[in-house]
Amino acid sequence: MKSTLNFAAVLVFSATAFGQATTPAQSASPATPAQATANVAVPPPMPPGPKLPEPAPQATVPDPVMLLFCTTQVAEFNDHDADMIFIGDSITRNWLGPGKAVWDANFAPRNALDFGIGGDQTQHVLWRMNNYPIGRLHPKVAVVLIGTNNYHNTPEEIAAGVKAILDKIQAMYPGIKIVLNSIMPNKRANDLMMAANAIIRTYADGQNIFYLDLVPLMPPVGDNWTGLGPDHLHPDASGYQIWTDALLPLVNKFLPPPPSAAPAPPALP
Repeated sequence: MKSTLNFAAVLVFSATAFGQATTPAQSASPATPAQATANVAVPPPMPPGPKLPEPAPQATVPDPVMLLFCTTQVAEFNDHDADMIFIGDSITRNWLGPGKAVWDANFAPRNALDFGIGGDQTQHVLWRMNNYPIGRLHPKVAVVLIGTNNYHNTPEEIAAGVKAILDKIQAMYPGIKIVLNSIMPNKRANDLMMAANAIIRTYADGQNIFYLDLVPLMPPVGDNWTGLGPDHLHPDASGYQIWTDALLPLVNKFLPPPPSAAPAPPALP
């Protein structure tokens, strides 16, 4: 089902799609809201309740403006392919917030789609991949970072959700190269996420899935981690620069940069 949506309708859509709302402290919320865009089509509502492969006590409600943000981002690729797709939650969405300078310099010139929504858990990403019209985009590289909002789950459940997303990407885009990023450190559930990282890193095969471990690049500093903002969860501008510096040498192996892209830093040892 497709519909023309105004802001009030989005509120109804969000409530029916994802159940009860969580507080900002509970989910990785966007740093800045996107402008609501009228006359954009949205996918049908997600059925009530959490989705396998990792059950959760309740589904998260993305900010209604974020649903419009994601829909508008996808609509921008109606007439051309996306060479890259970034898949995740608000940490991914915020490439167009605190990370916008490095995004514009390095990824926008590569026709990159930001497919992130604040608060998303792995099951919500799977729902969006099933319901948004992204199968037609033919990206060559996918950058995946997801799982930090599944803090009610076990490491095994988080990893199962990540694996389901990897399988979905490979089914949608045969031959695609996937950069699987570690879940970043955070104050909310760091031990849990590091245990999940120990599992998801085993999904890399060095041929089509490549693991990028961001944790050593974001060491503790005081009561926080290098590159994270004051919420101890979301990267600040320096964190997106750290991520970019680690990501570009790997991406350049699969997708040569266009002339307008910034020069890549040397590969990390």
